[in-house]
Amino acid sequence: MIDGNEVIINKATAEQRVEDWEFVPGDVIALEVYASTGDGMGREADIRTTVYKREMDMQYNLKSKSARQFFAVVNQKYPTLPFSIRGFEDLTGAKVGVKECLSHELIMAYPVLTEKAGEFVAHFKATIAVQPKSTAILCGAKPPVLDGIDSDKKITDEELLKLINGEMWKAEPKAKKEKK
Repeated sequence: MIDGNEVIINKATAEQRVEDWEFVPGDVIALEVYASTGDGMGREADIRTTVYKREMDMQYNLKSKSARQFFAVVNQKYPTLPFSIRGFEDLTGAKVGVKECLSHELIMAYPVLTEKAGEFVAHFKATIAVQPKSTAILCGAKPPVLDGIDSDKKITDEELLKLINGEMWKAEPKAKKEKK
């Protein structure tokens, strides 16, 4: 499931609160980081999106044959994860299918986000697996190179700085082998 209840939000508000939780080995996390020089509020651009996701709780009998074929492929190949229409052999049928599926809320579009003119935006997405002693980036962007990036924002909380700069994984004591 791509949209879960365990999330880390940037700023908690009265309308948007989440429960605390801990990372444990076996978790697979969708990480999305959006930063900008503007106010940080991404706005939907007028650019057509090509990335969609199946809405699992919606049902509808589609009318056109091409929409039914498109939706059958979506259910077979991409039942719970996002997909791009580039992955379909029949692009014309996919475009017709997308239009009908969107109108009946069977799929959801991932909008293209933008900022005010003149502002810079960085948007990173990745899927990460938490393993017993490390993390692995399964797909998505590699960690960004932050050389040359300067900010007037600094972390001042000493306890938080210690946590960030500390070891990510606790070292387990090694068992000594017994000599015979």
